[in-house]
Amino acid sequence: MMHEAVDFLIRLLRTPSLSGHEAAAVQVMVEQMAAFGWEAFVDESGSAVGHVGTSGPLVVLLGHIDTVPGEVPVRIENGKLYGRGAVDAKGPLATFVWAARRAELAGMLNCRLAIVGATEEEAASSRGAHAARDRYRPAFCVIGEPSGWDRITLGYKGRLLAHYRYAQPAAHSAGEQRAAPEQMVDIWRAVEHHCQTVNAGRERLFEQLIPSLRRVQSGSDGITEWVEATVGLRLPPGVDPDALAGTLRELAGPAEVTFEGACPAFQSPRTTPLASAFVRAIRQHGGQPAFLHKTGTADMNVVGPAWQCPIVAYGPGDSRLDHTPDEHVELAEYERAIAVLAEVLGQLR
Repeated sequence: MMHEAVDFLIRLLRTPSLSGHEAAAVQVMVEQMAAFGWEAFVDESGSAVGHVGTSGPLVVLLGHIDTVPGEVPVRIENGKLYGRGAVDAKGPLATFVWAARRAELAGMLNCRLAIVGATEEEAASSRGAHAARDRYRPAFCVIGEPSGWDRITLGYKGRLLAHYRYAQPAAHSAGEQRAAPEQMVDIWRAVEHHCQTVNAGRERLFEQLIPSLRRVQSGSDGITEWVEATVGLRLPPGVDPDALAGTLRELAGPAEVTFEGACPAFQSPRTTPLASAFVRAIRQHGGQPAFLHKTGTADMNVVGPAWQCPIVAYGPGDSRLDHTPDEHVELAEYERAIAVLAEVLGQLR
């Protein structure tokens, strides 16, 4: 079975699936699930969906099938499978498919599964996750993101993107008027200062409001000079995106500012039946379980607040390899993750 699981992941990795262009990879996943005899289809968001099991609580396994740009040649070297998406997040998504198959064949499945390969997670839209959020009301949810086979992720920070534009009449550089880019530097410094104020006394990175200057571009047509910038902010628990947007508008002064991708941080307790099932399964397979909180965002931020059910993120791979030219997953870890998740699925009832 592991040979087939590896072959499936290789096929997924060899099928490009940038955000908004996931159809070919979605078809690979749907065809594989249909070959198992499961109900398999493409939903209205373009996501791959598979249903298996006829009784018991509903468990949603929600991973994403899209990737960021950048070609990483697909190959196996020294027990490692390289490819864009091997870690983030086709590896975890393939783990869902084959753990469900393993549990089904072993007669361990005492729940109903909805497996979703969601579209546009790497984009600000999270289109597939929003569709799943509106369709299901599960008893349990596992998000497909790299945690390492012996670790469980309980929370993700929130996000807000701010797009600035400032324009003014052009002036000679030898004059007294400050240039448009200088005005944007002032705004950036004000944002940094606000974040430093919020972070006072907060030592953990997960608890801090972190700004990043994503893009700056300026120009002039001889009549008007302008500058545009995009600032990304990673939000800790307790920072509301709408309230933060109001503060950023005040700090923007005369500049125009629009917002995108707003979502609050989300974290789940470690005492849920789902988290406990993972702890037992990891120990059963020789691991020492640990809990993580991530500084990025994931589809957990979209579905967690709506479903209010026990939820964790799980999957093979080292998240430090996300979006890098060295992205790879160790095949031994992929195998262990499949075994652990299959055991978890057998415990949920």
